[in-house]
Amino acid sequence: MKKTLVALSVLAASAGSAQAFEVYNQDGVTVGLHGDIEVVYKNALDSSSYQQEIQDADFGFDVRYAINDEVSFGGYWEFDGASGDVTKGKSTSAEVGDTYVALYSQSYGSVKVGRTCSALDDAGIGSDYQFGIKTFFSGDEAYCGDEMLRYDLDTESFYMTAAFVQDKNGSESIADDGQHADLKLGYRVADFDFTAFVGNSDLDSGSTEMLTALEARFAGIEDINLSAGFYSLDKERKVLEDMKTNTIALAADYTMADWLFAAGYSFSSDDTKGSDDVQTWYVNGGYALAPNTTAYAEVGGNDVKDSEIGLAVGVKASF
Repeated sequence: MKKTLVALSVLAASAGSAQAFEVYNQDGVTVGLHGDIEVVYKNALDSSSYQQEIQDADFGFDVRYAINDEVSFGGYWEFDGASGDVTKGKSTSAEVGDTYVALYSQSYGSVKVGRTCSALDDAGIGSDYQFGIKTFFSGDEAYCGDEMLRYDLDTESFYMTAAFVQDKNGSESIADDGQHADLKLGYRVADFDFTAFVGNSDLDSGSTEMLTALEARFAGIEDINLSAGFYSLDKERKVLEDMKTNTIALAADYTMADWLFAAGYSFSSDDTKGSDDVQTWYVNGGYALAPNTTAYAEVGGNDVKDSEIGLAVGVKASF
């Protein structure tokens, strides 16, 4: 799953997707279906060569059984046709994506158990497609896993997510005796939306990580969204020296008829000896070809030595 901060194409597949449609509803049983597809032609920031990639090709079923007017039980499973090997052109096989059982309450939120992602997978601001900010993440994190317990609550003004995951089956980067836990708290007031994240991980590399994030969004100007974020990673490493990374990110987007224009910038620094500060940026435009279908072009880059300017042209759709 992509981990970008300015947009962050944050990809958290969710059964509650607004694009999902209902295919069955009778006698207290509902079945919803959703899907995503994205094909892009792009280069990487460390390469000038271009290639076509299939980055999304998944669909999922959300089945729920009403226990009473307040509570329902459900199961969700997803088929991911754009795994890392598929994106790289090395495979044509679909894999199982999010798969969990859940208990849903109209008043008290939901509890999910199984394969899904934690609160920190939702972190990120802005509207980029390909070249969001990755420097907040060190690459060792395991925000998604098979052994996840996740709680969500949204009361319109206040919202929260709490999650815990272990890795006894050894499928993720968490140590057998380690774990990851995180928390998201948010509050909406007037035209503002404030979110805070905190998380802690024990990893199989012998490292421990403490991650914190603060985000603010403002939508009080017609057709304009503004957002800002601060992200901090404290990493204690078993072999190498400890590391602390801070990232400040800014993003904005503007809607004009069927067009969405967006831009973002971030500045990251860490205290590792010999490490340079990194500035990252992107600018893009997207056109709504049809409901939930966007054709886009994006340019992005950073000031890392010998890096290239990234260019991406793609189409994405969801239902």
